[in-house]
Amino acid sequence: MKLKTALISIFTGISLIAAILLFASIFKNNSQKMLDILITAVAILICVAFLMIIWVYSSILKPLEKLQEATRKIKEGNLDFTLDFEEHDEIGQLCMDFEEMRIRLKENEEEKLQTDKDNKELISNISHDLKTPITAIKGYVEGIMDGVASSPEKLDKYIRTIYNKANDMDRLIDELTFYTKIDTNKIPYNYQEVNIMDFFQDCASQVGLDMEAAGIGFVFESGIKKDTVVVADVEQMKRVVNNIIGNSVKYLDKSNGMISIKLADDGDFVKIDITDNGRGIAQSDLPYIFDRFYRGDYSRNSSTGGSGIGLSIVKKIVEAHGGFIRAESSVGRGTDIIILLRKYHESKKKNQGML
Repeated sequence: MKLKTALISIFTGISLIAAILLFASIFKNNSQKMLDILITAVAILICVAFLMIIWVYSSILKPLEKLQEATRKIKEGNLDFTLDFEEHDEIGQLCMDFEEMRIRLKENEEEKLQTDKDNKELISNISHDLKTPITAIKGYVEGIMDGVASSPEKLDKYIRTIYNKANDMDRLIDELTFYTKIDTNKIPYNYQEVNIMDFFQDCASQVGLDMEAAGIGFVFESGIKKDTVVVADVEQMKRVVNNIIGNSVKYLDKSNGMISIKLADDGDFVKIDITDNGRGIAQSDLPYIFDRFYRGDYSRNSSTGGSGIGLSIVKKIVEAHGGFIRAESSVGRGTDIIILLRKYHESKKKNQGML
């Protein structure tokens, strides 16, 4: 408003000065020719002043009024608007920068709201997952105190159950602690060149022994070159394999349960298929199984001890390695978890070093 008032004052001042000059000239020299010239000059001066005021208002005052209105809205916490601008001069660039700032503020606000929602969901799910084993432990302890476990065999069964439930709680807390670290990028990855064939042969040897003890069939196949190398953190990739295998074991519902690991060449990537013939995943659940605490039967089931964060941990580790992960499944036929890890090319590194 002050700038608008100043422009009006300037216009008025110019007009007065022009009028004064006009009258002074008339009184000084009464020639008609001089009078016409002065009248024309004054008219031109007034028109120029008027056009300048219009230009200043449209180019400066109007955009500044929009900026002032936008600033007021942001001050009130309203970020759901768009700052329109037409000019591409300095004022237009200022409006563009202001609009980008508004968009970033809105994105940050939405991210904060989503984080708050996730934290509330995390607390709710932690409470749910911890309450189940705690309730069971309290029930068995009360049974022991009330003398329900009257025989040594029954007492031993109660104690073992309490011990297993306590282990479930301990495992859940460990997974939550690890997830929190990996979610806040506090896991120091130890990347190194890894022969992927040797790595999975070692994994297969360990997994094979575990599957044999559990009465589950296991197959390992490789269709890649023996010298194929990837850059990976060995310990974290072991966690990926163990989490996927462990998840498959939980949901094997057939007497002839089978789990397989297959390696295949996929151009610049190594394709890793970990397949089971378990209960499978409903198509409605499939897009969400890598989400934290997803409540589908496959990803989170208290009766099978699933915490619902195992696969989300897997996804974060794979993506931290620059890889990709997806799942294919059908109910009753099993699930295939597919991981793609980028190959490491020694020749490219040498060429880059020479350049």
